[in-house]
Amino acid sequence: MQEITWAEFEKVELRVGTILEVFEFPEARKPAYKLKVDFGEFGIRMSSAQITKHYKMDELPGRQIVGVINFPKKQIGKFMSEFLVTGFADANGDIVLTTVQGDVPNGSKMI
Repeated sequence: MQEITWAEFEKVELRVGTILEVFEFPEARKPAYKLKVDFGEFGIRMSSAQITKHYKMDELPGRQIVGVINFPKKQIGKFMSEFLVTGFADANGDIVLTTVQGDVPNGSKMI
């Protein structure tokens, strides 16, 4: 594991956003959803997430998640991802979303 400085960590914009809408993403190589997320003052952004094993589309809207919003946009097929959805792999390698315990304002930074 490579150590980083506190100053390097502070550059990463880990922000809370609320999922507004979820869309199917049949063009993805691995099963995934497209997420539309409200990051408050940082705007509404789209991304994709390989979270189909643990989450159904209809249970995601309204859930707050953590995303990295200061990476460059990334082209995924015909889709442009505007932030990185964060999560952890379970024992089977399936992704569990990083969430918050309780409501916080959209756009709040992890500190």
